[in-house]
Amino acid sequence: MSEETIDTLQLTTDIQKVSSCERRVKVTVPRPEIDRYFQKEFTDLEKTAYVPGFRSGKAPRSLVEKRFKKDASERVRYSLVFDALSQVNNSDELTPISEPDFDFNALTLPNDGPFVFEFNIEVRPEIDLPEWKGLKIEKKTREFSAEDVDKAVERVLTSYGDLEPKEEPAQSGDYIVAKLTFQDGGTVLSQSESETIRIRSVLSFRDGSVKEFDKLMSGAKAGDVITSKVVLTKDAANEAYRGKAIDVHFSIIAVKKLVVPPLSKDFLERLGGFDNVGDFRDAVLDTLQRQLEYEQRRHTRQQITEKLTAAAGWDLPPGLLKRQSEREFRRQVLELQRSGYSNEDVLAHQNYIRQNIAAETARALKEHFILEKIADVEKVEDTEEDYNTEVALIAAQSGVSPRRIRAKLEKEGDMDILRNQIIERKVIDLIYQHASFTEVPFEFENLDEEGLDWAAAGDPNAIQQASEDDLKAVHQEFEEKKKIDPNTKVK
Repeated sequence: MSEETIDTLQLTTDIQKVSSCERRVKVTVPRPEIDRYFQKEFTDLEKTAYVPGFRSGKAPRSLVEKRFKKDASERVRYSLVFDALSQVNNSDELTPISEPDFDFNALTLPNDGPFVFEFNIEVRPEIDLPEWKGLKIEKKTREFSAEDVDKAVERVLTSYGDLEPKEEPAQSGDYIVAKLTFQDGGTVLSQSESETIRIRSVLSFRDGSVKEFDKLMSGAKAGDVITSKVVLTKDAANEAYRGKAIDVHFSIIAVKKLVVPPLSKDFLERLGGFDNVGDFRDAVLDTLQRQLEYEQRRHTRQQITEKLTAAAGWDLPPGLLKRQSEREFRRQVLELQRSGYSNEDVLAHQNYIRQNIAAETARALKEHFILEKIADVEKVEDTEEDYNTEVALIAAQSGVSPRRIRAKLEKEGDMDILRNQIIERKVIDLIYQHASFTEVPFEFENLDEEGLDWAAAGDPNAIQQASEDDLKAVHQEFEEKKKIDPNTKVK
């Protein structure tokens, strides 16, 4: 079809409710509309088509239609489906949250009669917006003390420390370098040749944890092999082992201790160009304030979710939950990053999120639908300044320029996640303005947990993705070589 806009399609739709978030849509395009699209296609082709024995654009219409009928049918089929879906999606009857589920290649245009096709689509649930003004909410508050700042400074210095070999046996707070082997009986599920692990009370993986890890490693030394159990979560990527206990063997390669750097002038310059210790402590205090704001928002979201979704008995389709789980994971990670949490803390939180991803996603989706509904009613919108602020906060924590952070977010398709984050935060602030508060003291969570970005039972999805990525890389390389040598063959 040409770029010239074609009139709105005259079609009929039959929408059946499958569940709260699913619809079955039947689209019928009448024959006159199909003929109209063909007429438009052949009119465009007639101007440029080449038929042997005639100059381009001079062949009779009947010959053009006969010679190019197959190609025209493909383009008309594509245009009809695309235009029909656009109209259906933009209508007031549906609020889609996913792409239609159907096989385009299986659709065929009939020679006579209407063109009919059906698909399933996920939509926002129909929401009777509960009363959200005047909610009674607990608000966490805290006046940070010098001791709070001291502890936070220590955590910052830890992330810049150096590891040195230790002759004495390991104890809590030390580090071990170990080979990890995860087994179920004689079957090795996964294996890491070398991991550097800080000894804390809990060691978490993507799909499970080792409790009392500090006690397990107390007295460990190079050459020891220490065995424990990992109880896998019900959300483990390896579905065959969900909820099961497997063995983990720690083959100790070395024991190390952390030596933190002094707050020298050179080190303060390295940290971010601080002129003195006072300026550095002020920056640490600012980070603590951002973390408090994060905890306030998180606590408020939990209360709002409980109050506003109490009557939301929607059935969330398993497919929707599965697809949205990675999106929810990335949303929470972005929120942690912009709130000033260290990479180590973010990793520990990541493992918690992954281990509880089904429940986290279900809660977050219900929350999102209600907050989006309020945003629609109250005309809450995002601005370019909002994006600049979010990107700048993430960049400040990661030590990467805002330009590179934004490019990374755009490349990975996370700008839409950032948009939702901005809108939801604005709605939370709006609810804040109309709420009544009871202040409660905020206490830091004692997260004595070391997180490893590793799936104990293995991750078949990651293996599949890696295979797909490898295949894409091969084809990309092939296309590049083909530009140089058209005779290049795939090996």
